[in-house]
Order: sequence, then C-alpha cells, then structure tokens
Amino acid sequence: MNRGQHGKLAMAAAALSVGLLALTGCSYINAQQTSEQYAASDGTRSDVGPLQLRNMLIVASGENQPGRLIGAVYNSSSKDVKLTLNGAEGSQTEVSVKKNSYTLLNNSADEAILSTAGAKPGAVVDVKATEDGTNVNKTVKIPVVDGTLKEYAQYVPGASPSGTASPSDSATPSESATPSESSTPTPSESH
Repeated sequence: MNRGQHGKLAMAAAALSVGLLALTGCSYINAQQTSEQYAASDGTRSDVGPLQLRNMLIVASGENQPGRLIGAVYNSSSKDVKLTLNGAEGSQTEVSVKKNSYTLLNNSADEAILSTAGAKPGAVVDVKATEDGTNVNKTVKIPVVDGTLKEYAQYVPGASPSGTASPSDSATPSESATPSESSTPTPSESH
C-alpha cells in the first residue's frame, strides 16, 4: 500500500469515527424521550400507596355541576383496598379495588361521582386521594372535561347513554315530533 492509499484510508477511518461520535453524542447530551414516563392521554396518572391511578379525568357540564371520575385504578397489593377521592367543596366518592386487580371507572357499574367538579371544563382541579390499605394520601391534579368531545359525552352526569338528552327528558311527545312525523303539514310545508 503506498502513502496516498494509506492517507485516504486514514481519512476515511477518521470520518467514520467522527460520524459515529456525532450519532451517539445525541443520546449523551439529550435525554431519551422513550425513557420518560408520561400520561399519553387526556387524563393524568399518579400512584397512591399500592394503587395506580391511570388516565383519570373528571367529566362535568360545568364548574358547579356534578363531576364523574373516569379512568382506571390498579391495586398491586394482596388485599382489597378502598380509594377515597375528596374534591372541591367537600365532594367525595369512594372506589373499591380488589386485590391484585383493577377497577375501570368507565363502566356504568363503577360510577364515581363528585357532587361538584370544582373547576370549569378545560381546567385542572386538585383531588385528595386516600387509600385505606397503607393509609397513604396524595393530592392529584385531575383535568376537567365536558361532553364536547363525543367520547366523553356519555360520561357527563345526567346524560343519556348516547350523550344527549332524550326527547322525553326535554319535551312532551307532541313537542318532540318532527314535521315529517306529524300528520298535519305546517304552513311552511304546504305549497
């Protein structure tokens, strides 16, 4: 190998080394986003003793209206635990979670309703979470949402399963009939 080829080989090796250092240096200087845990949803997450609260939200139609907590509560302990959630103005609800199991608050059978949401939809409210297994308590910041997004409309306290009021809730049968359902045409329908 002559001097020219030896020099080219050395330059190529140096360039490769610099390239590799540049690529690995990014992870040395910047934190890896995949190693950071965060709530990848609208709700919040928190751990209270052996309980893991995940995707917690309060769904309400307004600040001083009842608010329904939705999300999941996981119990990693070997005994049943009761979670007590205290919100604004003395509002309170309790959730029972079986040992080594979870409770989904999105099910209609496991409703957790606070008498008042404590904040307008779009805001975050402080809720004191207490579990009776190890008597740990923690203040958790939980976002308040309303039924604007269709996936939350069914959870607004007092809403029908479809998320809107049924005709019988808002009008009498004669008031709720549409022109096509009524037997007599309205003046605007006759030509």
